Amino acid sequence: MHSARTVFLAPLIGFLLTSATAEAADSRELEQIRAEIRQLKETYETRIQDLERRLQQTETAAAQPAQNGAPASAGAFNPAVSLILSGTYANLSRNPNNYRITGFIPGGEIGPGQRGFSLTESELGISANIDPDFFGALNFSIHPDNTVSTEEAYVQTIGLAHGLTLKAGRFYAGIGYLNEQHAHVWDFVDAPLAYQAFLGGQLNDDGIQLRWLAPTDTFLELGADIGRGKNFPSSDRNKNGAGTVDMFAHIGGDTDAGSSWRAGLSYLATSPSDRRYADTDLTGTAVTNAFSGTSHLWLTDFVWKWAPGGNSASRYFKLQGEYFRRHEDGTLDYQADTPGNILPYASAQSGWYVQGVYRFQPSWRLGLRAEHLDSGMTNLGANSAFLANPSYQPSKYSLMLDYSASEFSRIRLQAAHDNSRQGMSDNQMFIQYQMSLGAHGAHPF
Repeated sequence: MHSARTVFLAPLIGFLLTSATAEAADSRELEQIRAEIRQLKETYETRIQDLERRLQQTETAAAQPAQNGAPASAGAFNPAVSLILSGTYANLSRNPNNYRITGFIPGGEIGPGQRGFSLTESELGISANIDPDFFGALNFSIHPDNTVSTEEAYVQTIGLAHGLTLKAGRFYAGIGYLNEQHAHVWDFVDAPLAYQAFLGGQLNDDGIQLRWLAPTDTFLELGADIGRGKNFPSSDRNKNGAGTVDMFAHIGGDTDAGSSWRAGLSYLATSPSDRRYADTDLTGTAVTNAFSGTSHLWLTDFVWKWAPGGNSASRYFKLQGEYFRRHEDGTLDYQADTPGNILPYASAQSGWYVQGVYRFQPSWRLGLRAEHLDSGMTNLGANSAFLANPSYQPSKYSLMLDYSASEFSRIRLQAAHDNSRQGMSDNQMFIQYQMSLGAHGAHPF
């Protein structure tokens, strides 16, 4: 009987001891996890307190200048200096001299550039916070012909109330998507045909800009520029007041952790006077014509970006497109230096481009761009006896592959089939390098 109880109790005692041991082990593991959580909390609280203390010290130092008017920190307001070095080798099957887009009044910097080796738009930038209220920036553009121009030079408010930002000086207009971006940010060597035909490449001007960022979860931005109107599609009229006015609205957001988008609508109005351009009349004679009147341009743009988990460092895709439509109404002076041929003129023209860029490896990207212009309806009036009424539809297709050893360097190969000139298809090949030195600000979305 005693033996039977022993046989029965032994497994039971063993089970209870095993359970007690397991419970003790579980209890120790739970206590260890709780201790680790407490330690993490204490560590993060300490780091947050340290960051808050450093932030307060920095703000106090910036707000209280030292004696003799110098900043409290010797390097607190040292400007950031950046240099973009850029050059290309271009192989073009057609002569780029006297390039123009058939059916469109030319202006600004258009065309594929020079054949052979050349510097392209290199850029020297200087920027800094001036004080707690203002930021300043200056960008010089160094051109292949050894000339230097002031691309941007402006002051901008910092922390203006109610989501407002005011900018004054020379800057790129806020219209469209690509217009505000410097050339070294572009995904292709050249600007799309629509930008060349309607904005002369890019629109920058001297004036003021006001932006308002809405306090909403969805990105919403409204803005307007008032400018002198010295660049195409306007003309410098040497008058008081504004020569160019534009307005823009941008909206965007995230669709999920890996996708984001932005859409925009813009409007540009200007009144050029004696806006001259080189042309060829029906006899093949080179002439200079001039347009005076009103010019109204509408733009719509859309950008969608995708990256796995929102991390674009190794892989991402960007889809981008813009549509332009312009109406001009006024007079056209055929052979502007010869009086007597100032006659009514009107046109309605449009154009678009769409492009996709795919980063398939951390250092490699592949891109494709398609472009099309519609010469639309043009009324030359009695000047149709001297000038061709445009009916051609320019187009262009580009393929690019680029390699970036780091975020500061890029080498690009681009091939294009350009049909922007009637009867003169141009097969183009470009090799481009872009190198960034120094401190450079973050690029827009």
